[in-house]
Amino acid sequence: MAETLRWGILSTAGIACKNWEAIRNSGNGVVTAVASRDAAKAQQFIDSCQAEVPFEDVPRAIGGYDEIIAADDVDAVYIPLPTGLRKEWVIKAANAGKHVMCEKPCAVSHADLVEMTDACAANNVQFMDGIMYVHSDRMPKLRAALDNPSNVGRITRIASAFSFCAPPEFLAGNIRLSSELEPAGCLGDLGWYTIRATLFVMNYEMPKSLRATMLSSASRADSPNQVPTELSAELFFDNGISATFYNSFLTNHQQWLHVSGDKGNIRLDDLVLPYPDGELDFHVNNAEFVIEGCKFTMEKHLRREFVPEPGGNDPAAQETKLFRNFGDLALGGTPDPFWAEAALKTQAILDACLESAQNGSKMVEF
Repeated sequence: MAETLRWGILSTAGIACKNWEAIRNSGNGVVTAVASRDAAKAQQFIDSCQAEVPFEDVPRAIGGYDEIIAADDVDAVYIPLPTGLRKEWVIKAANAGKHVMCEKPCAVSHADLVEMTDACAANNVQFMDGIMYVHSDRMPKLRAALDNPSNVGRITRIASAFSFCAPPEFLAGNIRLSSELEPAGCLGDLGWYTIRATLFVMNYEMPKSLRATMLSSASRADSPNQVPTELSAELFFDNGISATFYNSFLTNHQQWLHVSGDKGNIRLDDLVLPYPDGELDFHVNNAEFVIEGCKFTMEKHLRREFVPEPGGNDPAAQETKLFRNFGDLALGGTPDPFWAEAALKTQAILDACLESAQNGSKMVEF
């Protein structure tokens, strides 16, 4: 078994700079090539990243995506292309025997993602979406806390939010305002994270039904249609459990998860991009309402749970663990289908939310 996974980066998107360093820190991967439609642009990307986070062997620049798919010195491709372009290149990579790390949202539709993941399965290559926080050491700690009946008890409600306030130039020109490139807008860009958090809490049980509300929409000048810029959704599960999430390009930074039950609640305040404090935490609260004659008191019984883990681009951070875990699976030769299944469930919910929001918040049944 090879000890090092050789990565090709297909696109010079900004997120690829961050993940260049994550690959370098992974300990089991190196970047060997970067492709852009313009070789000079790929070289500029390499020069910039190499100056800050150097590989011993300098990756080569490639002009055109087909060459990197066929390259003998590339075992896996990281694809941060716009969503509207991903299907073609994921399938081509899989058919060429390359493992695939696909940025989110993975596809324009669930049907497209089925084709993409089927191609990966048929060629025995690993497929994984680029959602980082699920690889954090905090998530097993959170799972254990949720499974302990003394903390939350029977779950009744899940709530989450992920938003940022975009500047005017973003709303006027960013690809996330193009219905051709990113048709789900803020739902695709941010909702992938909140949907996955809900699925995680529910042990990947799918909802029975949902409805979503388009709170605002917009588009850049060349976009055929508007895309969501602010959206909320309600999901309904068996046993009376409900979930809600909110995504927006119009509301300042927030990235929280709150799980409530009949015994208490758990709150996590930095779900997606952890605060760089050296510890990743969440809080368990088992408040009690106490009546003593005329005195009514709400007692706070708050407990902090944490794991030692840095935020940001650190060898022990979640970004690094994403690529390290992927590398272990790819190098091991036995792809784990869980990651494709999780992405497909996330995509199915995302599609249903978009359908509902575009049709007057109609109820969508699963």
